[in-house]
Amino acid sequence: MTSTARWFLLAFSLLACACSGRHERPGSSAGGAQGGAAASGGGSLTIKGSDTMVILSQKWAERFMQNRPGRSVQVTGGGSGTGIAALLNGTADLANASRPMKDRERADLRSQRQVDATEVRVALDALAVYVHASNPVQALSIEQIKGIYRGQITDWSALGGTPGPIVLYSRENNSGTYAYFKEHVLDDEDFAATAQTLQGTAAVIASVSADPKGIGYGGIAYGAGARPLRIRMPDGTEVAPTMENAMASRYPISRYLYVYAPGTPNGIAKEFLDFVLSEEGQALVTQIGFYPLPRGGAAPAEAAAPAAPAAPAAPAAGTP
Repeated sequence: MTSTARWFLLAFSLLACACSGRHERPGSSAGGAQGGAAASGGGSLTIKGSDTMVILSQKWAERFMQNRPGRSVQVTGGGSGTGIAALLNGTADLANASRPMKDRERADLRSQRQVDATEVRVALDALAVYVHASNPVQALSIEQIKGIYRGQITDWSALGGTPGPIVLYSRENNSGTYAYFKEHVLDDEDFAATAQTLQGTAAVIASVSADPKGIGYGGIAYGAGARPLRIRMPDGTEVAPTMENAMASRYPISRYLYVYAPGTPNGIAKEFLDFVLSEEGQALVTQIGFYPLPRGGAAPAEAAAPAAPAAPAAPAAGTP
């Protein structure tokens, strides 16, 4: 073979290799395996979900990043349902939820991502019912609250208040707080058509604080500008949404706040959750206005997630 022929053969071989070669981005996986920072142990973490928890979670993220340079944690709200949906489709590493994950959602996670949900209780909340500061009503029973939000009690005079129509403020139906309130206060019955749905507990409380005829519900950390009602129990006692009453299971609509992970958390996800459950992380819970996890005390009076171990007792919310 002549030198010219050998040169053309070599050139052709190099061209063929270049055309058939695989060109991957640096750090990409040829196998296309799923898994974000929570699975890979990377330096960034995406958390989505509960609007009730967004301020608390952002505070956790801020302190976590201060203590660990190079780590990045992004927190967004949108509702518990939004966070769980993001966990299912892999666009979030962790999901914040103010209600337990449903059996159907757990099954969907197993089906879509071949992992089980890991549930982490991160704080305690006393779900409060708020009225305007000038409202003379100080306490209501669960049945009275249900009657209000079902549209059966429509005037404050029926409750010992100043005559006038009751204006209902509620969360949107993608909210974990909405779902919890509907299940534990309304016995899974529908809200009145007159209820005004708002995105975020802060919006509900802002509306109630500006409306002398208004009533709303939300996490205990959001009460500035409005007044939480006491809950009148069947024996006539009135229970305020305090930390002591929530931890002792006396307040009937206490609940845990949750973070959910796909599978066993590791890498930065585990680091973050360890921080959340640490003394420093739980101190931030108190600073924001929620209640830290009970340490060897009673559990809150809420219904437990079916798949969660060591479930707290069922609530008294459905009793008249």
